[in-house]
Amino acid sequence: MVTLPPDYRPSDDEEFMNPLQVEYFRQKLLRWRADLLREADGTLASLSQGGIHEADITDRASVETDRALELRTRDRARKLIAKIDQALARVENGSYGFCEETGEPIGLKRLEARPIATLSIEAQERHERMERVHRDD
Repeated sequence: MVTLPPDYRPSDDEEFMNPLQVEYFRQKLLRWRADLLREADGTLASLSQGGIHEADITDRASVETDRALELRTRDRARKLIAKIDQALARVENGSYGFCEETGEPIGLKRLEARPIATLSIEAQERHERMERVHRDD
């Protein structure tokens, strides 16, 4: 078990995905996951408060639109939680932080910005270029 100093930030000066960095990203992923689950609980509570009691049809439509938007947001969060769980599995098996395509390090800045990243910036750009080419066909 690795204990992180409270002010720890991964640095390019240290070995990539050393135990401190792995623990840092594991905790970051766990916090993110907990935040999303807490928000989802709030959504479920608000949606389960009952039906729409607005007499005015415009107000009712507005409430329905808000609920639909909230449900779409929750669906995105559910998919994100699945990706976080996959990233946590990669932390456990030792492959976290390395590109699935090339095996090269993804990079600390990219992982800070998108801790669920599975591709390096170069591999992601290649992937997006290929998608654009095939989408145009």
